[in-house]
Amino acid sequence: MSASTATDPAAPHTETQLPWGVLISPPPGDLPYDDGGRMESSWHAHSAVILKAAYVAAHGGVMTDYYIGVNMFVYYSWKQIRNDEYRGPDLYVVKGVDGTKPRLYWAIWDEDGRYPDVIIELLSPGTESVDLGAKKDLYEQRFRTPEYFCIAPEVERLLGWRLGPDMRYHPLAPNEHGRLWSEQLGFWIGPWRGVYLGEEHTWPRLFHADGSLVLLPEEAERQRAEALAARVAALEEELARLRKRSDR
Repeated sequence: MSASTATDPAAPHTETQLPWGVLISPPPGDLPYDDGGRMESSWHAHSAVILKAAYVAAHGGVMTDYYIGVNMFVYYSWKQIRNDEYRGPDLYVVKGVDGTKPRLYWAIWDEDGRYPDVIIELLSPGTESVDLGAKKDLYEQRFRTPEYFCIAPEVERLLGWRLGPDMRYHPLAPNEHGRLWSEQLGFWIGPWRGVYLGEEHTWPRLFHADGSLVLLPEEAERQRAEALAARVAALEEELARLRKRSDR
């Protein structure tokens, strides 16, 4: 057998055959972490933030055993780096990792080969064809990301897919409220009309299994304050009734 055949242990490996652990030189440490561009609108800029804030709030307010990246590059191959083929999902979630570790980007070789468990892209006229085409294919065929969601402005469209046993994406059906269930997140994703950061829009929000809204910290605090105020008012009313009764 020729010494140049692939079965010869002495024959050089191709780039795709090399595991990350035996690369001759490490990937550069000064990789770009975002494209420096502005989001298409304030809705786009804030939608990923409101989703992240809700998920973090529902998990005690600290990213301990999970990580959420917002508009942050994911690096997965040498070819990607060489060709400047950057991929920065609008939001992604990786479970079962140290979320307190500082990161400028998610590099597969620094994360024990872990890819995102959930990816969410916010659609726009300029990105929709890529989000529903090349990126969807990448997340399905290379990342094997279990769940992928795409959300149009004002949540006019909410699309989702789950990776099946055949390693292909299968579309998710919305419930009667237009929400999609995420097994990976453990929440519904759906539309919510309201004010966030001073702007009224239909925002993408997380909902508990029972349909109740996953509250942001400021919403939870306001709810507690309103409940306390209602209790104080009820006590004052009862006290006034008792005083009136005692004056008879």
